[in-house]
Amino acid sequence: MEKELKYVDMVEQPISMHPKKFALWLFMVSVVMVFAGLTSAYIVRQAEGNWLEYDLPNIFYYTSGIAVLSSITLHWAYFSAKKDNFLNLRIGMILTVILGIAFLVGQWYSWVAMVDREVFFVGNPAGSFLYVFTGLHAAHLISGVIFLIIVLISTLRLRVHSKAMDTMEMATTYWHFLGGLWLYLFMFLLLNH
Repeated sequence: MEKELKYVDMVEQPISMHPKKFALWLFMVSVVMVFAGLTSAYIVRQAEGNWLEYDLPNIFYYTSGIAVLSSITLHWAYFSAKKDNFLNLRIGMILTVILGIAFLVGQWYSWVAMVDREVFFVGNPAGSFLYVFTGLHAAHLISGVIFLIIVLISTLRLRVHSKAMDTMEMATTYWHFLGGLWLYLFMFLLLNH
C-alpha cells in the first residue's frame, strides 16, 4: 500500500520549467538543426568536387582558446552567484564579457586572414561555407554577448544572487552552448577543409 501511494504522488506532480528556459532550449535545438543541415550540405557539396583547398586561419586556434576560457570565467561567476560572492561574480561576468567581445574581434580578423589568402564569400563554395559558418555563429555570439551584458548589469544591481539565478542559469547555458558549437565547427572544419 505504501508503494502505491509513493507512485501516485510521483505521477501527480507536474514537471515544470521556467517558460523562458524552455524557449531557450527550443531555440538552441533549432540552432543545432541549422548547423547540422549546413555541415551536412558542406560534406555533400565537397564530395561533388571543384573544392578549394586552403589552410584555416591560425586565429581560429586563439578564438577557440578564448571560447574555452570564457566558459570557465562564466562558470566561476555562476558558482560565485550561488554562494552570494558578489565580488567574484562581478569579476567573472566582466571577464566573460571581455572575452566574448575578444572572440568576436578574433572572428573578424579570421575573415581578414581569409581575404588575404584569397578565399572569398563568392566564388568557390568552400569559402562560402566558411563565411556562412563563422558569420552565423558570430550572429548568435552577438546575441550571447548582449545577454551577458544584461546579466552583468543585473549583477551590478545585486539582482543576481543565490535566490535569483534564472537569468544567470540561462546565460550560462546559452554561453556554454555557443562555446561548444564553436568547438564543434572548428573541429569539423579542421577535419574536412
